[in-house]
Amino acid sequence: MAHNPRYLRRLLLIAAAAAFIYIQVRLFSTQSSQDAGRVVHAEADQPDLPVAAVVIMACNRPDYLQRTVESILKYQKAVASKFPLFISQDGTNGEVKNKALSYAQITFMQHVDLEPVHTESPGENIAYYKIANHYKRALDELFIKHNFGRVIILEDDMEIAPDFFDYFEAAAKLLDTDKSIMAVSSWNDNGQKQFVYDPKALYRSDFFPGLGWMLTKSTWMELSPKWPKAYWDDWVRLKEVHGGRQFIRPEVCRTYNFGEHGSSMGQFFDQYLKPIKLNNAHIDWNSEDLSYLTEDKFLIKFGKDVANATPVRGSDDLLKAHNLDVDVRIQYNDQSDFERVARQFGVFEEWKVPLLTQFNSFIFRSQVWQVINL
Repeated sequence: MAHNPRYLRRLLLIAAAAAFIYIQVRLFSTQSSQDAGRVVHAEADQPDLPVAAVVIMACNRPDYLQRTVESILKYQKAVASKFPLFISQDGTNGEVKNKALSYAQITFMQHVDLEPVHTESPGENIAYYKIANHYKRALDELFIKHNFGRVIILEDDMEIAPDFFDYFEAAAKLLDTDKSIMAVSSWNDNGQKQFVYDPKALYRSDFFPGLGWMLTKSTWMELSPKWPKAYWDDWVRLKEVHGGRQFIRPEVCRTYNFGEHGSSMGQFFDQYLKPIKLNNAHIDWNSEDLSYLTEDKFLIKFGKDVANATPVRGSDDLLKAHNLDVDVRIQYNDQSDFERVARQFGVFEEWKVPLLTQFNSFIFRSQVWQVINL
């Protein structure tokens, strides 16, 4: 069977048998939450209020910061009043400070903490402690001192897509009205070029993607008092922290991470980050109907995808999936079995990334490979 490169198969990571039970539980909880007022209807935004503040988290990489700022300003100028820009620097690097202050349209914040860092375990990288402290101070300042209703967090090694701001403006309405959504992200961990196709597709996920994300003041006021000393992103992914709330993320990324050198020492950069596709299609998000992302509607559609997929069994999963022109489902048994299948298809093998403890199957779609991390 010939394959057009534009119509590669879509790989979706979702539950098989367990999904039906999961869906019923989530639908029941959604109805209960709505009855309790969990989904609320916010008043329309006042025209003179910004959609969200945008903060770039920086430390000691002036060249990276310049590349990030130039990418943002390319698209932010037309919507500057809706998305005021901030740079938050952690530390005293003079080149970073001078670079930040050279942008008259950006507000500069600096956090200097000279206290020694005490790690929980010997040999830990103190950078993760400094980063968590920096996030808390910056978000406290933006939400409490400046009283913004929403904040978008970027890091100093990211470029943005042309529709980045339109995407977040449309998603802000959903974030305000559906309290089963904790945050909106612009990132897909499995957003490599060979796995994505539809620039309009958005998903609900139990996994917090990070890397360009927006949250509300009410959510931050909940998180701030218990913010962790380190590894803040893994902490947000804990069920006791997100409380069953989910995250919105796109199929095609709206941010591109070029940070080969940083606190994570370029982990997996060449294999997973470098091939990420940054959206270049113009999407009129204001005219898109995002109501399919409400919890009840999304789970019904999700259940149909599972029910209609053809199961594939055996060690030659990749060959079988390629040779069928229908959606197919590949079931795995445990972590090692998942890693075996992931290696076949070249998707992220880390167990924690797709939160695979809840699910036990892959689905290949007939057009493009795409990984869904619910």
